[in-house]
Amino acid sequence: MKKECIAMLLAGGQGSRLYVLTGDMAKPAVPFGGKFRIIDFPLSNCTNSGIDTVGVLTQYRPLELNSYIGSGQPWDLDRSDGGVHILPPYQSATGATWYKGTANAIYQNIGFIDLYDPDYVVILSGDHIYKMDYSQMVEQHKRVGAACTISVMEVPWADASRFGIMSVDENDMITEFAEKPKEPKSNLASMGIYVFSWKALRHYLEADEADPNSENDFGKNVIPAMLAAGEKMAAYRFSGYWKDVGTLESLWDANMDMLARDAGLDLLEPDWPIYARTISLPPAFLGREARVEHSAVSRGCDLEGTVLNSVLSPGVVVEKGAQVSYSVLMPGTVVKSGAVVRYAILGENCYIGENSRVGSDPAETDPDQWGLSVLGPGTKTEPGRVVPAKTMLDRYGKEVAR
Repeated sequence: MKKECIAMLLAGGQGSRLYVLTGDMAKPAVPFGGKFRIIDFPLSNCTNSGIDTVGVLTQYRPLELNSYIGSGQPWDLDRSDGGVHILPPYQSATGATWYKGTANAIYQNIGFIDLYDPDYVVILSGDHIYKMDYSQMVEQHKRVGAACTISVMEVPWADASRFGIMSVDENDMITEFAEKPKEPKSNLASMGIYVFSWKALRHYLEADEADPNSENDFGKNVIPAMLAAGEKMAAYRFSGYWKDVGTLESLWDANMDMLARDAGLDLLEPDWPIYARTISLPPAFLGREARVEHSAVSRGCDLEGTVLNSVLSPGVVVEKGAQVSYSVLMPGTVVKSGAVVRYAILGENCYIGENSRVGSDPAETDPDQWGLSVLGPGTKTEPGRVVPAKTMLDRYGKEVAR
């Protein structure tokens, strides 16, 4: 069972900043880009990087995520000597607890990691959209003899206080690390992707768990402890596309980036495919009067109306006379005739009644009043209803505060 490297994928987040979209599912299970879900990206990166053993740590409303991953077959992770494993919190002889933090989640699964006796462990988040070859990061980690390597990228100085920020020397070895500092000394931000030498990480996880004052978090506790102890810690610079889709705006932005060829998110690249579970639906149907421009249209869509600059997931229906623009429609959404949807995110199985209006164009709205309109999964609007910009509705059609 010996493996040189395995991955542990933290996929248990509630995704509270996605509000109604994650009321019934974990954030990594949220649909993205038409045919995909967010978790497809780290799973595909593992497969493409040659990592064939992945532990997926789930916690918040895991049913849909667990069902989606299944045996791991779409990502070539249905293996008898590794593959993908769902790792929820469990009860032991000393009791049961939820995962208290990112470090505690890994600590609770030390037994699983020890089964494979790895030299290196890659720690990943399940809510990022990006393509990365982890094997290159592991090779740098081995070459410099680091105990920990952190993937980093430069961010705008105005955003630096939102990230874990590090200072490095001329060899990109980390000299300082601060988690979300008010006055950052650098704009080199952690991406939440780590490579650890397992023996070192195991030691620090046990020490962290024994500390009653610890928050059991990598950024707040484990990494600062390793740095304070003089461990060799390296930064791995990443220059490709990467986005944390933990907010409604960033989720919408990433979907729009997928439509823009110059944004860096090319999902048609044959050398680094993003795999997903295939849905058995017929090809998309476009009626004679349908108008579709600069949009992504998935299997099973039935389009008779107008779709502009939008992302449509499988099974979406846009009836004759309906208009959809700059919007993200998740699986099974129906837009009835005469309805207009603009700058919106519609959750799974939404139903937009005839002649309804959802969202508005920013050019036609007071800047202080404009924002994305968001409807939670299963929301139905009665015919003629107007859902203003910056409005969010739950499945019962009631307005929800952000």
